[in-house]
Amino acid sequence: MRVTRGLLACVAVASVLATAACTDDSPDDPTPPTPSPSSTAPPDKLVFGVVGPRDVQRAFRATVDAWNLDPDSTDVTIESWPTQAAMRADIEGGAAVPDIFMSSRSDLSWLLENGYTQPVDELLDERGVEFGDTYSRDALQALSTDDHLQCMPYGVTPKVIYYNKRLVNFDRMRNRGLDAPDEEATSWSFDQFTAAAEFASRPARGSKGVHIAPTIDGLSPFILSGGGTVFDEADPPTSLAFSSDSSKDALERTLELLRNPQVTLDESQLDQAAALRWFLRGKLGMIAGDRSLTPILRQKNNLDFDVMPMPKLDGAATVGDVTALCMSAQTASPAIAADFIVHEVSSDWVGLVASTGYLQPANVEVALADDFLQPGRRPEHATFFNSSVRSMVEPPLIDTMPELEETVAPSLEQMVYGVGVLDLDAITTQIDDESKPVLDPESAADAPSPSESPSE
Repeated sequence: MRVTRGLLACVAVASVLATAACTDDSPDDPTPPTPSPSSTAPPDKLVFGVVGPRDVQRAFRATVDAWNLDPDSTDVTIESWPTQAAMRADIEGGAAVPDIFMSSRSDLSWLLENGYTQPVDELLDERGVEFGDTYSRDALQALSTDDHLQCMPYGVTPKVIYYNKRLVNFDRMRNRGLDAPDEEATSWSFDQFTAAAEFASRPARGSKGVHIAPTIDGLSPFILSGGGTVFDEADPPTSLAFSSDSSKDALERTLELLRNPQVTLDESQLDQAAALRWFLRGKLGMIAGDRSLTPILRQKNNLDFDVMPMPKLDGAATVGDVTALCMSAQTASPAIAADFIVHEVSSDWVGLVASTGYLQPANVEVALADDFLQPGRRPEHATFFNSSVRSMVEPPLIDTMPELEETVAPSLEQMVYGVGVLDLDAITTQIDDESKPVLDPESAADAPSPSESPSE
């Protein structure tokens, strides 16, 4: 006899509440997952690798408990990691790849190059998963290569602007004749964003208006919104494209605000505390972030915050990632693993994980439901997370983004924090040149050094 779905849901919710009530705040110690058996017989168990903070891990444990209540199901055990980087490090260190595991699109190239996964589209299609009706086409395309869906979309992370409502008060701005979005606005201009940053900067109270990280990820929404391009090619890129005319134009408009020390956190302030800490203290008007920032901000009871989409220079644009459930190429039973993925991506269980506040679901049905929108809780305008998905641009599938960010970091910081007159042509050309050995090492190795004269 199969256990009813309603009973499973009750047990799952009870499990989350009971676990959350525990007083032990220490993170779970991950144990290396057990390799799948090589025989074709049904496995004794499957391993599910999950990533995230404790509340997210507890919710996933509840979904697994619900699955395991069914006596006809193969038992699933959980291995957990606090971050994607931690899971990847363990796998690179020799730990077995879990049968089903969470991953981000940013690691998809690494997964494919190492043969860690197998496509899931045919297995899930056989099980009636409604891709077209429940998931955005962009999320599906982001996880597709070689005409196959490599992993199943689970979450999305469009970047938005979080703002402190006491420092950025649109009603007061409008009453003073300042340019501010009205109550019905679903977007705002860069000029309105600038006005909000200036309004929130109050030297007497020691507050600043805005912080945007001087990184590729931090500046990309503004470059894209202004009609520029971040990379020279989509697949695969050989260089950053900060020095292109369209990108320079977008950067020039953006840097007029970001280089203003009267409204932005300077390096000395960031040495004292990270931008998030300034925001939590109520001393920073605006900061960029995705949905995972929400539960952290909610911990400050006296912090009244809301969200707006990324501001428009010309068109709507933001950046983000897609998280997914992937299937190991070595799992002993792809069929059972696919059954489990279907269980995990059902609206009930995605809703349970979304209710922790960290996850923005790729499942459109759940994204529009109260489990995610959480009416009555901050932020009031959670719908802007959903609308931002439509303008989200994912970076190319490259496995060197951390190295690329590290390589160009000094030049980007110089561009944003440098004093004096900015030579934008020179600094953007320098940034693009620095990116080439990372993105296209073969061509960079063949290029003559600056001291060499080209041969006649």
